Amino acid sequence: MNRRPRKNCRARCEQLEDRSLLSMLTPAQVRQAYGMNANEFSANGQTIQGTGAGQTIAIVGAYHNPFVSGELHAFDATYGLSNPALLQVDLAGAQTNIGWAEEEALDVEWSHVMAPGASIIVVEATSDNTSDLMNAVNLARKLPGVSVVSMSWGGSEFRGQTTYDPFFTTPAGHNGVTFVTASGDNGSKYGAEWPASSPNVVGVGGTTLWVDAAGNTLLETAWSGSGGGFSVLEHEPGYQRTVQRKGRRSTPDVAMVADPNTGVPVLVLDPSTGQVSWGIYGGTSLSTQLFGGLVAVADQGRALAGLGTLDGATQTLPLLYSVSSADFRDITAGSNGHRATCGYDLATGLGSPQGALLVSDLSSPNVHATVRTALSGTKARASAKSAARPRISDPAMHVTIERISLAMPASSRLSDTARPGSAAAQSESSSGTFQ
Repeated sequence: MNRRPRKNCRARCEQLEDRSLLSMLTPAQVRQAYGMNANEFSANGQTIQGTGAGQTIAIVGAYHNPFVSGELHAFDATYGLSNPALLQVDLAGAQTNIGWAEEEALDVEWSHVMAPGASIIVVEATSDNTSDLMNAVNLARKLPGVSVVSMSWGGSEFRGQTTYDPFFTTPAGHNGVTFVTASGDNGSKYGAEWPASSPNVVGVGGTTLWVDAAGNTLLETAWSGSGGGFSVLEHEPGYQRTVQRKGRRSTPDVAMVADPNTGVPVLVLDPSTGQVSWGIYGGTSLSTQLFGGLVAVADQGRALAGLGTLDGATQTLPLLYSVSSADFRDITAGSNGHRATCGYDLATGLGSPQGALLVSDLSSPNVHATVRTALSGTKARASAKSAARPRISDPAMHVTIERISLAMPASSRLSDTARPGSAAAQSESSSGTFQ
């Protein structure tokens, strides 16, 4: 599903895009493909599972999804995952939107896949107006314990966007926060997109991923929809001088699976009809959640070493560009309009993460992450009809948000796809409601 905000800075949802399905990747396969399956830390003579335990991921979206907890519980039951601590900060009241509900379902379910031990807070903006979304970001970054803020939306660059860069930084007195966002789903068509082009945000691009039954990678190429290019407004940050000298910020920084033709299952309940459906989704919405989960696991490792969580602008981003190239799978095939080449490129950035290696280098020299060999088989794909339908018992939390002024010239517009899952290649629906 692609969503393009209008000139009044409100996002709209385009129709789900039907595509021939190449494969569906299960949670276990995705975790194995990126070296996050059975990830373990060795610290102080102990071996501890790398799950993101003790960390909190804040996911920023728009409108209220009253069923997100039940969706996650049913997803977890299907794939044998434990239920995390999940909290909603509902700024939208009773306002719902199916496109954003799909986005929220994808974001919550797949950030949990990558960091199954992390807590999740969903901050639901009053609307998909840019200022409302930024108010939600401002709140999310200040919530106690949040170490990752994930944003699966964005748009074309606009005059004045650089004044918003301070909102993608760690608040004074708060533990370190890393901000991650989608690089876009339109290839190189719109160039670098905001907020991925902010030098304070990790922009996550997309790949096409083929794996075997156990999740071992067979081939990974640049996805044609992966957003990327040079910013026309943001200067080149110092950390990118090792890979390019154009004088302008470039995106993406990293990439992970996003092609809906090698997509992932997402359980969604339509907030207006009560219809339960499974779909196969992709887009840089997905890759953003996967990388945000990886950062949460790295922050767990830092906690084990007695260090604070990563600050995105001063630690996470500079580290990504300074660690060993072995920490990434160099994507050298495929194109988004820019061809994937050896080293950094405008289709996949530095490449896709080699989980245990990158987690170790983001964590601490005194904490080492390893991954056990994958089992010979994975859990069989579950039918949507067999998914559990738990009761929803935890109401959303209503809070008062601190307003911020985000004046935008009338000539400016946020014109990226703020995409709820980007595209559904295939779906299966079942009638019924969560009660």
